[in-house]
Amino acid sequence: MDIYVGNLPYQATDADLQELFEAHGAVTSARVIIDKFSGRSRGFGFIEMPNREEAEKAIAATNDADFMGRRLRVNESQPKPRRDRDGGGGGGGGGRDRW
Repeated sequence: MDIYVGNLPYQATDADLQELFEAHGAVTSARVIIDKFSGRSRGFGFIEMPNREEAEKAIAATNDADFMGRRLRVNESQPKPRRDRDGGGGGGGGGRDRW
């Protein structure tokens, strides 16, 4: 199960996140999302746990829990919505009149 972890302290590392969730079961991966321009944490991350029951217990135990001075927001990760890459606007024309 993929788990979203929000409101992370900016100093939290992948290892900190993994340690927090390993207390509740096996962790396949733990990653804090880093801003590609500043190199700083964006304040959220993702955990992958192979056992759904352990993952659900981990969510219950860590949601709204204090972690390094911040209250975590933890829930099952939802798929990222698809974004229309053509810029929208319907088809045709290319912007010139066809009279």
